[in-house]
Order: sequence, then structure tokens, then C-alpha cells
Amino acid sequence: MEVIAFAKLNLKVPNLREDGSAGQNKWLPHFNTRDYEGEWVVLPLRSPGGRIDTSIPDLMGKNEYIDTTHMKDFPAVKQLLDTLQCPVLSARFLNLKAGAVIKQHRDVELAFERGEVRLHFPVQTNDQVEFYVNDIRLNMQPGECWYINANLPHRVNNFGATDRIHLVIDCKVNDWLTSVFTDAQKHLFKLEVNVEERRQIIEILRFQNTETSLKLANDIEQKLMAEINNYEQ
Repeated sequence: MEVIAFAKLNLKVPNLREDGSAGQNKWLPHFNTRDYEGEWVVLPLRSPGGRIDTSIPDLMGKNEYIDTTHMKDFPAVKQLLDTLQCPVLSARFLNLKAGAVIKQHRDVELAFERGEVRLHFPVQTNDQVEFYVNDIRLNMQPGECWYINANLPHRVNNFGATDRIHLVIDCKVNDWLTSVFTDAQKHLFKLEVNVEERRQIIEILRFQNTETSLKLANDIEQKLMAEINNYEQ
């Protein structure tokens, strides 16, 4: 089946540059230290329960997503969020410092076809930032909105002398967002159902044996079986 690997969306984006440089002393190290080298920091603007003491954007739905106390310092971000006519989950600034590298990785189940999208709004960048999705380099510039299929392999290198700052917003797919994607500049990728890889993920989650991991394992298994059935038809 075909999935959207990445897309440039036709959304009006306010000037986020001044917002992106504020509150430097409040940034947190990104929680996933395994997947990067150098300095990668986060400023949470909308999070589960409005928490500002963690860089984890998703706490498995135990708390409602609400604005953090940082949001009042970023009126342009608030203005942007008010234009999104879909359920907004997390919103955060991600700063990949000069010389830092995000290693290739995947964020399982985070894709348009799975009902949840990750939108990137570049705030500050340089010509030596290399953002790859499925080994294709994207030219993401301030004032634009990009969707990336985080379920596909992706990586970022900042070989420049300045920081790269993106506003990253996770949203739920609804009719409005679907219509936005209909008019977007999309790059499609033919996805083969990798049954063995998905089953390994399910096995790892079940080995963790927590309420959350078992629920996620069951959800992935159900979606896998549905994909297999669709693929075979």
C-alpha cells in the first residue's frame, strides 16, 4: 500500500522567529538520549497535564493535553494553534544545537494513515541542516509547514554553526486535516507490510508486561492483521 512519506502543507504560518528565541533557560534535554549525539533540547508548550518538567510529549493518554505555563510567552504559537481545526496534542520547540546529530530512528505508529500526524514548523535553520525521511533530504524553511511520516526511518544532522529550531505539533487526523492533506504537495511511498519486524515490536512490548505496553502491543497486532488482510485483497 502507499503511504505519505512527507508533505508540504498549504497552511498560513505566522512569524515564529521571535517566539523561538525566548525562554532559553527553560529548555530540557530531549528524553531519548539513545537516538542523538550532541545537544538536543525541548521547550514544552502543550503537554499532558500541562507539565513543564518532562520532555516526553506523550504519556499514553493518562492526562489531557493542555497549554503549559510557557505558552503565554509565545503569542505567535498560540495564534497558530488557534487556526488548526483539529485536535491538538503536544506542541513544543525542538532545538538541535550546532554540531548535533539525530540518529536514524522511527516513531512507531506516528503517521497520517495511523490517525496522528507530526507537523514541523521551521523557526531557525541553516544550509547545513540535513533532514532525511526515508533517505530523501527535505528543504524545510521558516514560514513553511511540513508533515513527516515519523513511522518511516528519519534522521537529522546539523553541521552548521547555528542552532536549528523547529516548532513541532502533534495532531489527531479529522476531516479538516484530511482536506488540508488533499491539497498538499505530497511524496508517496509504497509500503510493504513487514510482518516480522512488527511482530518483534509486539513481542518486546509484551515482554515489558505493563498495562500501557500490553495495550499498545494489542493495538499494533490488530492494525497489523488489518494491514495483512488489506494487502492480500
